[in-house]
Amino acid sequence: MGRGRVTIGLYNSYDASKFREPHRRAIARAGGLATSFDMNLALFGFPFPEDISTPVELASWIAGTTSIGSHGDYFVDLAEMGRFHSFPYPSKGFPPQLGEAVLTTSKPDEKRAVTPRQVADMVLGGRSVLLVFGLGPHGVPKTAASIPKYNLDITGGRYSLETCTAVGAVSGALHALLDQ
Repeated sequence: MGRGRVTIGLYNSYDASKFREPHRRAIARAGGLATSFDMNLALFGFPFPEDISTPVELASWIAGTTSIGSHGDYFVDLAEMGRFHSFPYPSKGFPPQLGEAVLTTSKPDEKRAVTPRQVADMVLGGRSVLLVFGLGPHGVPKTAASIPKYNLDITGGRYSLETCTAVGAVSGALHALLDQ
């Protein structure tokens, strides 16, 4: 059995009506991490211009105004490899083609809690996973946070991390566990 894929999922809970600098910076950083650690990137609920129709066009538009990730080149590379997608907010579930959704949170539901080792074992066992990160001061809203079957607290101590810090910590930890 082959290895599953890991997708970094950014859920926009910052501003649903206007694309802002925090969106741009978080996406560029996540794109660099996804490229570096051989992961995919999916965005949920981001307000992009209507005239942008493909993932490569979107990545180029975002990359054109950032110095992060080799001036956005890593993010564009990811899109050109077909490993970046954008979706509307999920209403009943996250896209199943992205794998088993795992909410990253500092307040895991104990019944849904998993460790980084358990997530890595899912991937090594052939299951793909979608790591859901909330972008904004309140994280993923309760309705969307109730969708994933699993909750992951990367700190193990319920410490709240800023989104980009959390994306880096989770991505790096999983990459290390998968690369042993």
